[in-house]
Amino acid sequence: MDHSPRFLALVEDAKRRVRETTVAEVRARQQAGARFRLIDVREDLEWAAGRAEGAIHLGKGILERDVEKAAPDLDEELVLYCGGGFRSALAGDALQEMGYRNVLSMAGGWHAWTVAGLPTER
Repeated sequence: MDHSPRFLALVEDAKRRVRETTVAEVRARQQAGARFRLIDVREDLEWAAGRAEGAIHLGKGILERDVEKAAPDLDEELVLYCGGGFRSALAGDALQEMGYRNVLSMAGGWHAWTVAGLPTER
């Protein structure tokens, strides 16, 4: 995908503040039974086409509005992903501004998850 320079600058700025994790780390933690909430921030049509196993959907457009219902504990670990890891970094930055203290963005997002052959749901 061809992203605009201003968008990429915004993402890079957010990534300075938001910790990243890898798909391999997320999957290993799922398999180990670690407690965290995996949140897909993609658009509704992207979600409907398939998602990472165990994810919940809070699209970036409604994330800030609805996150407190889905994840009321500001200390709960939230792992966000999107298509490639850009929107999830922006979303993570916004959640940190809202007071969430344990937010990660999954580098590579859905694309990296599927390339790695990790479990998906529909």
